[in-house]
Amino acid sequence: MTANRIQHVLDGVVSRETAIGSSDVTEGSFDVSRETYADTPIAAEAARAVRVLNPGRSTFPRPPRRRIITVANQKGGVGKTTTTVNLAVGLAMHGARVLVIDLDPQGNASTGLGIDHHSGVPSIYEVLIGERSLADAAVPVAAAPSLWCVPATIDLAGAEIELVSVDGREARLRWAINGFTDQLDYVFIDCPPSLGLLTVNAMVAANEVLIPIQCEYYALEGLGQLLRNIELVQAHLNQGVRISTILLTMYDGRTRLADQVAQEVRKHFGNLVLDSVVPRSVRVSEAPGYGQSVLTYDPGSRGAMTYLDAAREIAERGVNGPPRPRDAGGPRHAPGRGPE
Repeated sequence: MTANRIQHVLDGVVSRETAIGSSDVTEGSFDVSRETYADTPIAAEAARAVRVLNPGRSTFPRPPRRRIITVANQKGGVGKTTTTVNLAVGLAMHGARVLVIDLDPQGNASTGLGIDHHSGVPSIYEVLIGERSLADAAVPVAAAPSLWCVPATIDLAGAEIELVSVDGREARLRWAINGFTDQLDYVFIDCPPSLGLLTVNAMVAANEVLIPIQCEYYALEGLGQLLRNIELVQAHLNQGVRISTILLTMYDGRTRLADQVAQEVRKHFGNLVLDSVVPRSVRVSEAPGYGQSVLTYDPGSRGAMTYLDAAREIAERGVNGPPRPRDAGGPRHAPGRGPE
């Protein structure tokens, strides 16, 4: 169901007295007509769309201080960019002030947020080499109020080589974020699928790391190296960074393997793993092709609802601080493997 179709459904099933945008509307005030739509798939989709689009402007808890979250996993195709984009949009739709930093030269997060990122536009590349401030490169995103994106261009591909001889090369992004004085609740940093200097910059800048893990066999391959790199950054460059969140993605409930991977990850990482599990979804995959998040492309889809639930969990955890890694059970090496 596309966003236009969802709107058509909403126009038909939402009471006229609770018009979208009214300041006194609450999420619970939307009732689907029982005579026509009760217990139908369209009714369920419409109800989910109302919650995602948030016409009542309900808000999630806001963190007491700025949360800088690096979304990292050196394995490609696990949902890093999709997770970054949809969590950012979900939080911004529910009252948070959010900045997304696209740190991947492919610029996929910029695409997913509908931001131009051709060579020559102000981007994170100029920020890292000191030619531009983060505020100068930030662009407002139409998908949600109080959401900005610092795009990545292909120029970023050469940044790692250019920064090799620069003083403080691992801390360039942290300095740029510290210089961004506008009030923000969240900064999400979308990393490239590697453990190079760009990803190190993201971990040095952050106080939290969010790791998306695909519910498939190869998802656990290389995870031990990522955990060791985080420990090295903690030891030598940023003592305050820690893994705060694990999100299971591309879950296919029809397969036993998906359940086994999910159980293994939960056993190892404990309460760091969100309760919300992102299903494998065509709508989630389609949305970037239209320059949108799934929350705006098809707000009634289960993928949109799941990402909204994940955003709510992250917001609620932020009130009392994220869980500590020591709360998770199991050894420090990667799940399913012994120490290397």
